[in-house]
Amino acid sequence: MEYRHGIGWDLHRLAAGRRLVLGGFEIPSELGLEGHSDADVLSHAITDALLGAAALGDIGLHFPDTDPRWRGADSTLFLRTALQMLQEHGWRLVHVDSTVVLERPKLGPYRDAIRLRLAAALELDPARVSVKFKTAEGLGPAGEGRAAEAYAVVTLSRDA
Repeated sequence: MEYRHGIGWDLHRLAAGRRLVLGGFEIPSELGLEGHSDADVLSHAITDALLGAAALGDIGLHFPDTDPRWRGADSTLFLRTALQMLQEHGWRLVHVDSTVVLERPKLGPYRDAIRLRLAAALELDPARVSVKFKTAEGLGPAGEGRAAEAYAVVTLSRDA
């Protein structure tokens, strides 16, 4: 078996009048994430990790914010498309580990819903999807409540 790991990261500003979508799940909040698509920072980080692990570029290459097709798009479409690209190259997604950095709202109550939504989009058993939440202790854009960021690591496998 051949194994590869990919790392993804993303950051989006928080803004009034926007939805807060993480892993395809909408969270009640006064502030949402600003971006061309639904600005789902978690799905974007995972998409980048998937594409990177298979050496297929990054999210900007496949879903550029200059393309009107992606305006307001549901970012789980990016996950499903990246997964399909991996499968076309003989890769199988084994595991996702991710972290969202956001001061508020507290995300713990939404962990299972987010994991289930991600697992469905990625065609994985939820036991293979990890979602963690952290604050930035008041430091940097996320800590100051101006942004949210997400990190992801994925593991792929295929027959050698």
